[in-house]
Amino acid sequence: MLENIFKLSSNSTSVRTEIVAGFATFLTMAYIIVVNPAILSTEGTGMDFGGVFVATIIAAVIGCLIMGLWANWPIALAPGMGLNAFFAFGVVFGMGYTYQQALTAVFVAGLVFILLSVTPARQWIINSIPRSMKFGVGAGIGLFLAIIGLKNAGVVVDNPATLVGLGDVTSMPVILAAVGFMIMAILDKRGVTGSIIIGILAVSVIAWVMGISSIEGVVGSIPPASHAFSLDFSLIATSGFIGVAFAFLFVDFFDTAGTLTSVANLTGKVDSEGKVDGIGKAVLADSVATTVGALAGTSNTTSYIESGAGVKEGGKTGLTAVTVAVLFAICLFLAPLAQSIPAFATAPALVFVATFFLKNLRDIEWDDVSEYAPAVLAAVLMPLTFSIAHGIALGFIAYVVIKALSGRHEDLNAGSIVIGILSVLYFIA
Repeated sequence: MLENIFKLSSNSTSVRTEIVAGFATFLTMAYIIVVNPAILSTEGTGMDFGGVFVATIIAAVIGCLIMGLWANWPIALAPGMGLNAFFAFGVVFGMGYTYQQALTAVFVAGLVFILLSVTPARQWIINSIPRSMKFGVGAGIGLFLAIIGLKNAGVVVDNPATLVGLGDVTSMPVILAAVGFMIMAILDKRGVTGSIIIGILAVSVIAWVMGISSIEGVVGSIPPASHAFSLDFSLIATSGFIGVAFAFLFVDFFDTAGTLTSVANLTGKVDSEGKVDGIGKAVLADSVATTVGALAGTSNTTSYIESGAGVKEGGKTGLTAVTVAVLFAICLFLAPLAQSIPAFATAPALVFVATFFLKNLRDIEWDDVSEYAPAVLAAVLMPLTFSIAHGIALGFIAYVVIKALSGRHEDLNAGSIVIGILSVLYFIA
């Protein structure tokens, strides 16, 4: 049966290899089970940890099953980092949306993503977005995650005179957060699979032993899916809603394209002409997962670059993704343990993941100011305005204006101009 579904022989792999690969991928991304609920249930969003915990796992399980059984790719999916922070801090706190309205924006973005995935528009959009702007947005998401992680750890605090300042670095939460970051970086450098989840658990155990935090248990009953089908379409016709949905779509779309292309290179799915075998199904699986995730009650579900860990272990087929789905499903019963993880244990994970995003900066075209200036502007504005949407919009306005007035108008294409115009309308409408 497995041979017929996943074509193991033709992909030169085995059941054992695929399952081992699934375990490797799961361990590298298991942190999302704790981190995503911690971000979305931040006090004031109206969401509860248990409900988001269940939604996170449902989205991951369904996404992985679709990717594995239908697309037959060794790619795992789960709610994405960056967009979950934008959801909570940018949309709910920053723009005053309810979480139901924010979930609706994710849902609409998912539906548009599905439409793009089944039409030639997908390729046109990928080719239309300037390369430097893609990297600038990626780096900006990293900076956005970093400032949230540092704030949650108590390293960065509010300062009326300078906007931000240094917190009490002698306090135990800050010290333990620093220890967690060091553990993650050291283990990752040594090639230890699951460095992030190991760091989170290590800091949590230390906190429990020292009495700084308490553990509620390990295994328990499954919490209710309290945020499932919580959509509110009341703002759907407003320019602000359209801008938010576009931001969700933009980041999710290009994050998915980048991840799938990277993994395709590792698995030999790219032919001599540069075409990726089966990428249409893979992209569609990702877009469907985002829509389902919104219905379940979480921010955008996306393909994880951590899937590369499983590919390195030999994973080549959808059986790897299905294995990840099974492991996520088992975690449904670990809600008490997840809820016992203190915020200063998950904070270093945000900062550490941010370092991966920031690697995008090296690929910006630094020899051309009309390329790097708008890209850097977009990246810097995201953390400083606490909004991915604002960073994207202002970055593209700058890109179009600088190119047009510096004699480089030939670099502009229809896609960039349209995004620039929409960005202007986003602010004045």
